[in-house]
Amino acid sequence: MTNQFQKFKELHYQSEPLLIGNVWNAQSTKKMEDLGFKAIGTSSYAIAETLGYADGEEMSFEEYLFITKRIAASVSVPVSVDLEAGYGKTATEIVANIKELYKIGVSGINIEDSIVEQGVRTIVAAETFAEKIKAVADELSKENIEIFINLRSDVFLLGLPDGLAEAKRRISIYETTGVHGLFFPCVTKIEDIEALTKATELPINVMCMPDLPDFNLLQNAGVKRISMGNFLNNKIYQYLEAEVGTVLKNQNFSSVF
Repeated sequence: MTNQFQKFKELHYQSEPLLIGNVWNAQSTKKMEDLGFKAIGTSSYAIAETLGYADGEEMSFEEYLFITKRIAASVSVPVSVDLEAGYGKTATEIVANIKELYKIGVSGINIEDSIVEQGVRTIVAAETFAEKIKAVADELSKENIEIFINLRSDVFLLGLPDGLAEAKRRISIYETTGVHGLFFPCVTKIEDIEALTKATELPINVMCMPDLPDFNLLQNAGVKRISMGNFLNNKIYQYLEAEVGTVLKNQNFSSVF
């Protein structure tokens, strides 16, 4: 398996946004590739649910690596991994995890500026997080490991007061760390999205939400990457529940066919 960093990076600079197929196992991954997706991204939330854990690094990195290896081996397109907060406290620990992903052919990672403790998510001070990420990027560069770092900021996800101003402040800090892209899940107002894309030369990533504008509007607003998150995984299991409910109600399998 070869790392496809350059190919993956170029997908963030095409005219239309890169739509990432978010997956949770090899089966969903193959479906996304069959549908023509140019890149795959793991959903840590969906994989944690698959393994019986809550989101927030409750599964071990070893368990996550095993599933990621099967995902990466099942497709020929670039694969990016949602590394949450890095599965390590220090830059050294995070780099060690990234190296393991790099070895199995992973082309990129997401890493977020919030942490989950006792089920509660809180944002990390921008300067503290930037220092850690710069140390990660510097160490990877020293070891000639090319991997796309998509820095996820949870300003909008956590509903911080004056979110746009805080997001722009964090952009000015984060864009100097050596990362390749910036991800703002839960931003949905087109004027906010336009302000984010105008605030940096780095490609901006947004995520599936009920009121997210359509892909054409996002392209016009300057968005370069669109993620699905865990929402398709949730939808599939809602469908499964409804379908099995119909079988139980009918006391036969005719509805399945």
